[in-house]
Amino acid sequence: MVGNEHIHVNLRRSALYVPAVNTRAMTKARSLDADMLLIDLEDSVALDRKMEARENAIRVISQGGFGHREVVLRINALQSTSIDADLAVLAHCSPDGVLLPKVNQPEDVNTVASAIGAVTVNREIQIWLMMETPASVLNTRDIAAMVHSLPQLQGFFVGTNDLAKDTGVQPDRDRMYLIPWLMQMVAAAKAFGLHIFDGVYSNLHDDAGFRRESQQGRALGMTGKSLIHPRQLAACNEAFSPSLQEMDEARQIVEAFSRPENANRGVIALNGRMVERLHLTMAENLLARARIIASQDGQRPD
Repeated sequence: MVGNEHIHVNLRRSALYVPAVNTRAMTKARSLDADMLLIDLEDSVALDRKMEARENAIRVISQGGFGHREVVLRINALQSTSIDADLAVLAHCSPDGVLLPKVNQPEDVNTVASAIGAVTVNREIQIWLMMETPASVLNTRDIAAMVHSLPQLQGFFVGTNDLAKDTGVQPDRDRMYLIPWLMQMVAAAKAFGLHIFDGVYSNLHDDAGFRRESQQGRALGMTGKSLIHPRQLAACNEAFSPSLQEMDEARQIVEAFSRPENANRGVIALNGRMVERLHLTMAENLLARARIIASQDGQRPD
C-alpha cells in the first residue's frame, strides 16, 4: 500500500519461463532481473524427464535465495497423466504460486484448487491460470469471477501460441485477429481485480518485434509479459515501466492538485487540458510503481 488506501502496486512486469529440467538455468535465475520466475514442468520438459524435473524443482525451490522474485510452478494440465505427480511436488516445497495450463472452465480451477489445498505446505499459495484455449476465451468472465470464492486467484497468463494453434487464427505482426480475445481477457481480469500477462514472443532474433509487441501489450492493459529467454528481460521491464515523460507528467498532476486553490476541485486545467481526480489516482499509482522499481534496482527515480 503506497500513499493512500486507494493505491495498490504489484511489481509484475516480466515473468520468465525456466525449464525445471535445467538446474543451471534455475540457479542462474536467482540473479536475473525478472519479477517472476515460472519454473516449468510442462511444455519445456519431455515426458521421460518429468520425474527428474520435479526432483529438481523441489530441491531448487526449497533452497530459496530468489530475493524479490516471485516463484511460480507451472504444472501440467488437469487432463494430463502428470497432474497428480506434479501436485505432489507441493508437499515438499513452497513456491509462491502455481500456474495451471489449459483452463477451460471454472470447474477446472475448483478441481485443482482443492487438490492444491490438500497437499501444499503453503496454505497461502497463489493460483494463476493459463488462458490458451477457445473455451477459456468463451468462459473468461466466469473464470475471473471465481476470485470471489477463491481469493488466492491472482490472474491470467495468455497462451497466444496455443490459442492461435487451436483456432487457426493467423498471428500477424500486429496480432489484429487476436486482439478482440486479448481485450476480452483484459476486461475480465480488470473487472475482478486480477493481473494478466501477455503471451510469449517466440522469435529470439527479432528484438524490434519483441519490443513492439511488449509496448502493444502494455497499451492493451496487460500487467506484464511472459518470456522464454533472459535476453528479453531488459526490453520487457522497460516497456512495462513508467517512462521519464510519464513520470514528469504524473508529478505535474500531483503537484497541481496539492495546491491549496485546487484542494476541493474535481477538475482542473493543466498544460492546456482538463485533468480530473481520476487522473490524480492514476498519477499516484504510476509514481508509486516507479518508486518500487527504483528501490528494487537500487536507484533513485528520475
